[in-house]
Amino acid sequence: MIKIGDKLPEVNFFVMGDDGKEVRTVSEIFSGRKVVLFGLPGAFTPTCHRNHLPGYINSIDGIHALGIDEVAVVAVNDVFVMDAWAKASGGKGHIAFLSDGNAEFARATGLDIDLSAGGMGVRCTRFSMIVDDGTITHFNLEDNPGVAEKSGAVAIIEQLKA
Repeated sequence: MIKIGDKLPEVNFFVMGDDGKEVRTVSEIFSGRKVVLFGLPGAFTPTCHRNHLPGYINSIDGIHALGIDEVAVVAVNDVFVMDAWAKASGGKGHIAFLSDGNAEFARATGLDIDLSAGGMGVRCTRFSMIVDDGTITHFNLEDNPGVAEKSGAVAIIEQLKA
């Protein structure tokens, strides 16, 4: 599993652009920038939709004021689901919704979790991190994927203030 001090692996994410599905690489997102990235098991799932994502949407201005260039969320969902979630949540245009539909990022970072017993397949576990020029400077991993405390916006803001 990745850890503080590691560089993020070079993988592709899918995002919905003005003209349809687009690819964004890790380098494009993180090189020369300070980014908050948080990951979760899935769009529209209860904890993700009602707790984890709203905390970041509601705190976006404060996070940017603390020197963050972009806030992004990643989930093992297809780009169309991520785009629908961006629109339904009010996060579109404020947070980058990164589709890791084949769990390439989740597997490459060791953040994959098998939720097949619950019918969800391989997903991303719940985490947050601060990434400076592609290198992880802060990393928060939830012990339980049904909880968003260590990886929530409040915890990230505290780390950014420190």
